[in-house]
Amino acid sequence: MRILISNDDGYLAPGLAALADALAPIADIVVVAPDSNRSGASNSLSLDRPLSVHKAANGFYFVNGTPTDCVHVALTGMLIERPDLVVSGINNGPNMGDDTLYSGTVAAATEGYLFGIPAIAFSQSQFGWANLDAAARVAREIVERQFDALQKPYLLNVNIPAIPYEQMQGVVATRLGKRHSAEPVIRALDPRGREIFWIGPAGAAKEGGPGTDFHAVEHGQVSITPLQVDLTHTTQLDALAKGLA
Repeated sequence: MRILISNDDGYLAPGLAALADALAPIADIVVVAPDSNRSGASNSLSLDRPLSVHKAANGFYFVNGTPTDCVHVALTGMLIERPDLVVSGINNGPNMGDDTLYSGTVAAATEGYLFGIPAIAFSQSQFGWANLDAAARVAREIVERQFDALQKPYLLNVNIPAIPYEQMQGVVATRLGKRHSAEPVIRALDPRGREIFWIGPAGAAKEGGPGTDFHAVEHGQVSITPLQVDLTHTTQLDALAKGLA
């Protein structure tokens, strides 16, 4: 099996190293990741400047671009052989509910999916890399499942509780929950006294009942949510057509 690995925390992130170490014994891996933290980059491509690829001492390639750039460059300009799977992570913090629209971790996996390759995004439920070894073990087990029953390509979003492996309560299929609106921006002053703004924290869970990713992780379960890219609001199509008639 050939696996392309990326992330949004950057090529020096502990989560990336843990994921690569976990998958190296079972696959031929290539790691192509951003040169710095690109959290929240979503599916953006860098179209205003050229991109450069460099190889780090640990064998990882790093790109001066977004997670989507990394996967795009790897698939269309670097790799001789097409990978069988694209994986992203392990992210420092959760990507649940509305997070998936902003997440660079999910975006890297999505880019692989858009090229017709099965893809999986891995995130921990809390920030700080606690019990990262357990998360990496879970990630390997999920990759080894191969999900032959799913139509290919598939796009899976995985959130792993940041707890010891022995305390995890299984793996469940979930749907995305929903968050409340994000907290307000944080106002501050730069060293020259000019007003600046920091993006505030994500909102708390608004819809996190049974069956959602929020509920699963809260109860110590690994959450796997199948994602799709089609944003069409199909239930409004008829009403819109009537309004345009």
